[in-house]
Amino acid sequence: MNLMLLSGKAWFWVVLVVLAGGTYALATRANLNFRHRPGDVLDRLEGVAIYYNGGIHMTHGRNLAPDGYNLGIRYQCVEFVKSYLYERHGHRMPDAYGHAKDFFDPRLADGQWNARRGMTQFANGSATKPATGDLLVMRPWLFNRYGHVAIVAAVTGNSVEIAQQNPGPWGSTRAIYPLAIREGRWFIGQRRVLGWLRLPTAE
Repeated sequence: MNLMLLSGKAWFWVVLVVLAGGTYALATRANLNFRHRPGDVLDRLEGVAIYYNGGIHMTHGRNLAPDGYNLGIRYQCVEFVKSYLYERHGHRMPDAYGHAKDFFDPRLADGQWNARRGMTQFANGSATKPATGDLLVMRPWLFNRYGHVAIVAAVTGNSVEIAQQNPGPWGSTRAIYPLAIREGRWFIGQRRVLGWLRLPTAE
């Protein structure tokens, strides 16, 4: 392409695309919160550390358990949920790899066994209420194409509190979402929630 031949309008779109790409890269791959450094412990859930990552797409190498089990990329959301399940319950997923969005299998019926994760899967809108210790799965969005996972830290009659790692440079390790029952089915009021997975010992 001969850039000298571009019209003023075409130049506008070229500049806009470049700026948008640069902003996206900066927002997701840089540490913009100078109060913390990657690896800082921000919180704990039942003794399991929740670390600061920086930009949501920043990576710091793979974390392996002493027995070689893959816990995920350091300080990513997957690392925390797998560390929690492993340290608190001795759970090892049969498929130890995959992005957060891969934890939820849309082909499964509500309440069906998710063999890749070694857990029972419930869709958002399930007849089964979410419970403390469940693994919550969220779909991708504009600034995170890999999805997101968290652990349910508390449940009341009308709310769910989650504990999460890597919500972004200024995100909180805790978030509370509304919970409602409609026609016998439980809905978490966050549109990105796909559902929750449960250990067999918790059922």
